[in-house]
Amino acid sequence: MQKNIRWLIVFLLFIATGLSFLDRQVLSIAILKIQEEFHITDVQYGMINTSFLISYAIMFTLGGWLIDRIGGRMGLAVSVGLWSIANSLHAVMTSFSQLLTFRFLLGVGEGGCFPGAAWTVFRWFDKKERALANGIAIGGSAIGAVVAPPLTIWLSSHYGWRGGFLIPGLIGIAWVVAWLLIPWKKENRIAVESEKVEKIAFLELFKKQPTWVFILIRFLLDPVFYFMMFWIPKYLSSVRNVSFEQIGSLFWIPFLALGIANILGGWFSGQLIARGFSVNKARKTVMGIAAALTLSTPLIEWVSSVNLAISLMAVFMFAHGFWITNYITAISDMFGQKATSTVVGLSGTAGAVSGLLLNPLMGVVIQNYSYRPLWVASGLLYPLAFLLLIWLIPKIVPLFNHSQPVAIIPNGVQAD
Repeated sequence: MQKNIRWLIVFLLFIATGLSFLDRQVLSIAILKIQEEFHITDVQYGMINTSFLISYAIMFTLGGWLIDRIGGRMGLAVSVGLWSIANSLHAVMTSFSQLLTFRFLLGVGEGGCFPGAAWTVFRWFDKKERALANGIAIGGSAIGAVVAPPLTIWLSSHYGWRGGFLIPGLIGIAWVVAWLLIPWKKENRIAVESEKVEKIAFLELFKKQPTWVFILIRFLLDPVFYFMMFWIPKYLSSVRNVSFEQIGSLFWIPFLALGIANILGGWFSGQLIARGFSVNKARKTVMGIAAALTLSTPLIEWVSSVNLAISLMAVFMFAHGFWITNYITAISDMFGQKATSTVVGLSGTAGAVSGLLLNPLMGVVIQNYSYRPLWVASGLLYPLAFLLLIWLIPKIVPLFNHSQPVAIIPNGVQAD
């Protein structure tokens, strides 16, 4: 019974991360209709996207801290419930200011998604299965990115652009109900046996070098992923002369590779541990393979075939799937039940801020020079991050006693 419940939990996490990417991408398609109806300018649309990114960046850390305080069950219920309500509210917007507000609320809710998923996987799975479970859990985000464009177009054609927001929002609310119905406390005996809680101040995490290493790595690499998400369609159109219709038929391929790699990367890491590898060696082996694969990315600039360019993008996304699954799992390996969500949140905030700062710079480079420097950087930053990882974290080992969870509290205030 216990095993069935924990894999059901992973499946629901898969759905949740899929909804998070689906819900944030609906607007990129619906905006074409919204701009016509409400005369929203491109500048205002940029402000709307910035509103989401700001709240998302802030809540990655605050959401992670909250989940480390109240647990994944209630934390994710609040997170998914809030962003689902915010997404549904998009369906009744009548002005720019309302859309700006609802977009901000969407980011507030979505900030807790991935920290909550990481916390929950640690709670329910041991080191041999943890990476696979993480891979499945976060793999939903890639599938959400694949499904979002055609699903949004279909919903909009049948129910209008408002239906494209309302129906996924209602699905999210139904998810919350299903999540809360799981017999969580009765069955969970995997990760935590002790009821004793050692209390540690939130700021104590910053005294741990691995905290800064994980933050630095995410700060370096997230802009590369944002580049792939935001600029591939424009690159295919302006450089490769691919039509709008063809872009729609090609853009999903790299994200499918990402979803497959999320799961396969976790499975591979678990298999290595089952065959006698240490946790440290298993996680770093898979991340090293991922870093090596990204070295092929600069070739996108020089290959003549569009299909080959898309294939190389898929290789990059596959490598990223290997990397991010084991990166998040390595955080849980080191920080345990009561600090994993916070550190995942801190690193996610660093990545979102980095992406927010560097995305305009990418536009400057593309406009005044070409895509070439960005493709080269995309191929070199993962190997650099891997070298920093093996240098600054010689061993991936628990920093706290995982059998005695550590409660993260602000500024040393004692919790009851």
